[in-house]
Amino acid sequence: MSSISSMGNRYYSQITSGNKLQSAADGAAQMNIVQREKGQVNGYDMGTRNAWDGRSLLDVADGAYQGITESLQRMRELAVQASNSAVLSDSDRRMIQDEVDQLKRGISDIANNTEFNTKKLLDGSSSDLYLQTGANAGQGQTVDTGNATLQALGIADFDVTGKFDIRTIDDALSKVSSNRSKIGAQSNSLDHTIGYNTHTSYNLTRTVSQMEDTDFAKAVTDLNKKQLMDTVKFMMQRKQQEEQQRRNWFF
Repeated sequence: MSSISSMGNRYYSQITSGNKLQSAADGAAQMNIVQREKGQVNGYDMGTRNAWDGRSLLDVADGAYQGITESLQRMRELAVQASNSAVLSDSDRRMIQDEVDQLKRGISDIANNTEFNTKKLLDGSSSDLYLQTGANAGQGQTVDTGNATLQALGIADFDVTGKFDIRTIDDALSKVSSNRSKIGAQSNSLDHTIGYNTHTSYNLTRTVSQMEDTDFAKAVTDLNKKQLMDTVKFMMQRKQQEEQQRRNWFF
């Protein structure tokens, strides 16, 4: 009777919980595989979240570079204007330089103050930021947001009141464009990683489900079969007991 009750409870538990691996007795090797695969699924899911954080970081950096690009474009306009020495006086160029200085201060502020979760992105201090984007150790990638300080762009001493070269601004714009291109490539790489992680996590989850989830139709059939067999066994045992009692009474 104890055995009958135990097996019945096992089937009921599998049906109610939806999990056919209730304990190691249900399949120690299979349970070990399931737990290992669940760890991989969790790892890929976390790697995906890390990759999305990396995308957000790169988006912040790219947005900051857009502001720097606009300031450099304005500086170039002013440099072209200041080159018109046939018309402009020294006083005019000094006024133009005042705006150039304001633009340089704006660029410097962006370069030194752009942050993501307290990490500065454009001052050259975060050239190799590591993102753990995979499920296992070593499965990640570094991102580089570049350096947008006035010194790195070569415009710290740009001054239109003296001798200057418009190509200095062109070079700065080229450096910004190069940094933005790298950011775009890194963003695309993270998009690929996100897609791969999502697909792999889905497939692993499906595999775990196939190994772990209860086949309800089979479980119900097995339960009914077990109940029928237990009933037959019980009736046979009862009949044997009754026959034994009659024999004992007769003798």
